[in-house]
Amino acid sequence: MSVAEVGDFRTTHWSLVLAAGQGDGSSQAAALEQLCRTYWYPIYVYVRRAGHAPHDAQDLTQEFFLRLLRLKSLAAVAPHKGKFRTFLLAALKHFLLNARDAACAAKRGDGQAVISLDALEAEQRYQLEPVTQETPEVLYDRRWMLTLLQQALTGVQAEYAAAGKATQFVALKEFLQGPAAEGDYDRVAGVLGLNPGAIAVAVHRLRQRYRDRLRAEIAQTVSSPEELADEMRHLFDR
Repeated sequence: MSVAEVGDFRTTHWSLVLAAGQGDGSSQAAALEQLCRTYWYPIYVYVRRAGHAPHDAQDLTQEFFLRLLRLKSLAAVAPHKGKFRTFLLAALKHFLLNARDAACAAKRGDGQAVISLDALEAEQRYQLEPVTQETPEVLYDRRWMLTLLQQALTGVQAEYAAAGKATQFVALKEFLQGPAAEGDYDRVAGVLGLNPGAIAVAVHRLRQRYRDRLRAEIAQTVSSPEELADEMRHLFDR
């Protein structure tokens, strides 16, 4: 999928949010909510790594998204804010500074869960994070990228399942992690009942579709082809 094939950037989630005041406010709010539901875990990771206990991190994450989605005017989200990844982190830092106020902390969220955040799942996932001295920003960035990769993988898996190729996807997805070793295609060919040449073609198609889906996922969080290219470099240069 080329940059042009990704589609008109005015219709991607983040571009729709940035178009606040120029169209249907309900559509813009829905686009922002979808982005928040997809990228809640990098936010939770940042809050935990910033030193907040699990329960407080859960409350703060919910409250952050609640306030973000309750913006009186999405016009406050201006194009100069840049990519959604950058905007979200800046908004979170500002929120956490204000959250130190006891009055702010007293009624976090009013009991409203706006994002499907399973407290047990969130903390279990966090406990699997590597024990390092990395800053919250570094961990946030890594989790953001891993979320993008997982979203793309899930999308491709659904496509293969819909096409009746679920078994093929399971057998071939290991080749998305790197080049095949000697004999790998022969091994998988025996499992799928194909010849090694057909496996090589199938792997090439899977890799291309995965990359296309990844580009499409990233496109939802940026507002221009230039930002898309920049995010792709950021992802693969890490």
